[in-house]
Order: sequence, then C-alpha cells, then structure tokens
Amino acid sequence: IKSIVVKKYQYQKNQGSVPDDKENILNRDFVADTVFKKLVTDITYIHVVNEGWTYLASVMDLYDRKIIGWSYSKNITAELATQAVKNACINIPDTNGIILHSDLGSQYTSDEFEKYLQEQGMHHSFSRKGNPYDNACIESFHSVLKKEEIYTTTYHTFEEAKNALFEYIESFYNRKRRHSALDYKTPQQVEDEALAA
Repeated sequence: IKSIVVKKYQYQKNQGSVPDDKENILNRDFVADTVFKKLVTDITYIHVVNEGWTYLASVMDLYDRKIIGWSYSKNITAELATQAVKNACINIPDTNGIILHSDLGSQYTSDEFEKYLQEQGMHHSFSRKGNPYDNACIESFHSVLKKEEIYTTTYHTFEEAKNALFEYIESFYNRKRRHSALDYKTPQQVEDEALAA
C-alpha cells in the first residue's frame, strides 16, 4: 500500500485582485439559502494514456454541494466551460439572478461564456488572481475526485475515462457519498428535500 501525497498550495501574501471590469460577488460566502442560487465552476486536468491531458469542467450548487453539470473534453476551451454550465442549466427552472463563480481563466472570460451567462440572466462572479481559496468548494471537489477515483486508476482511452467520471459523479458522489457539511446526507438527498419543501 502506498499513499498518494498531494503537494499543498502555498499561500502568497501578495494576492492579486479582480480586474476593474470583473467583480468578486461571491466573496467567499459559500452558504446558499436554497438550491440554484449560487453555483461555482472550474476546470481540472486528467491524464489519459492514449490522449495525454484531457479536461473536466464541473459546476457545483453550493446549497447541496451537488455537481449539477459537467463536461469532459480533449481540449481546454471556452466551449468546454460553457457546455458544463449549459448542462447544469437543463434542470434549473429559472436561471435568472443566479450567481455563478469562476476563476479568471481565459475560458471563463471569453465572449462565448459571458454571452451565455447574459442570455440566462446569470451574474458572473470572479476569484481574485492566484487565489484558489475564493473558489474553495469546487477546488475541494476536484481534489476529492482525484484522490478517490483518478489517482487510483490508469485510463487508456478518452471513453474509458469519461465512463469512469460519469460513474463517480452521477452514481457515487451525488447519490451515495455523504458529507459532514450536509449532516451526513448525500447531495441528492439535500436537493430532493429542498425541492419538496
């Protein structure tokens, strides 16, 4: 048995700020009073033997920590980031007024991404440059995903990795993995309770 050690992020005192035309609306307030009010998104890298680096974009609802949308691609593009949000919006009755938080990556500041959010009536919130703590919840999910699934497996093809991600996110993480922050309920249980209320 060999443990997997992940190098911890080194906090820098001279943290950057958000550009004047962007705003950190979320401002590390990770608490939401119900579902579909505050969403966070980010992209992480996944290595595949036959493809090299591939990319997963995920969207989390802060109320129940559920991954409500994701997209997986061989290319890290604005289309990847946008598709993840589109997938998240499929089951949201009204997207108007939702806060969606991301980092300042080129995929999230692209015209394509901004245009889609505007069409949905969503407010775009941005992390400060070089400060992953501003988007801690989705960063934490990607860390857990890697420790529990990705680092324990070798993916040889893109499809093999995609199927594994589907199983982990949709079957395990959302529906079976209990969270201490949710009183040891699953994200799906918390969402169901909120929608039934």
